[in-house]
This record gives sequence, C-alpha cells and structure tokens, in this order.
Amino acid sequence: MKYTRLTKEQFEELTQEFTNFLATQAIDKAEWDKIKAEKPEVAEQELDVFSDLIWEGVLSKATYLEHFSKNHIFLFHCFDTYVQSIVLKSLVPEVDFLTRDGLQWLSDNMFTDTIEMKVGKKEFTEERNSSIFELIQQGSFLSDGQLYQQINTIIEG
Repeated sequence: MKYTRLTKEQFEELTQEFTNFLATQAIDKAEWDKIKAEKPEVAEQELDVFSDLIWEGVLSKATYLEHFSKNHIFLFHCFDTYVQSIVLKSLVPEVDFLTRDGLQWLSDNMFTDTIEMKVGKKEFTEERNSSIFELIQQGSFLSDGQLYQQINTIIEG
C-alpha cells in the first residue's frame, strides 16, 4: 500500500464509489460476499487498492493544509513541485491556539512582538502526493486556504 487504508467510517461514506470500483472489475455484491468469505486476503487487497485510489485523488487536488498545535499554526500552500509555508508561533506560553480564546488572542495580537511569523518554501524531495500525505500523517488537515490567503495578503502588502 502506498498510503493507509480508509477507516470503516470512510468506507461507509464511500459505499457507492466502492461499489462502482468493484463493478469495474466485474464484481457484484454476491461475488464480493463470496470473496470476503472464501478469499479474505483478496478482499483485503481490494480494500487497499481502493483506499490508495481515493487517497491519490484527494491528494492530487490538495492545495492548502493547516496544522494547529498549542503554540504554533502551520499553514501550507501546495504547488506541483514545492510547498510554501507560513508558521505562526505564540511567544506567550499560556496561549493555546487549540481553543477559541487562543485564536481570538491571535487575531488581537497578530502584528505584535508576541507573535513570531516565518515564511518558507520547500521543494518536494519525494513525490508530491506522498509529501502531502506525510503532512497529513503528522496532523495537518485539508483546508480551503482562507487563513493562508488572508495572512499571505497581509505579508505581501
């Protein structure tokens, strides 16, 4: 497997897509039930292949990622060969960006000396989608990029 297997919940959300995936291999519900019962290892392989296909599609479309921790916010803008990042760090240890109050504090203090802001760019050393998947494995999540764009506009302005 290139990525990780989808969760039970994710499979449930993608029931129709999985059914279509099996249909492309001429596997109907009766055949699938038979495979699960008689050849569980083949069923496992099908689940893995489908998971990788879904991940590949999602990662190919990924443009923005965000990662929040207590004192840091990492914002990523993914391009074909590199990723740009904006990292915000609170220099006030009590602030917690994982709370609503922490985010309000950030908004109020964005351009003070209590926030350290760094901008970076990193070329992908691995294949693009694998690099993005690694960021997700480390706790990043896909976003609409609104926060990245707002802060980037201010930085460039």
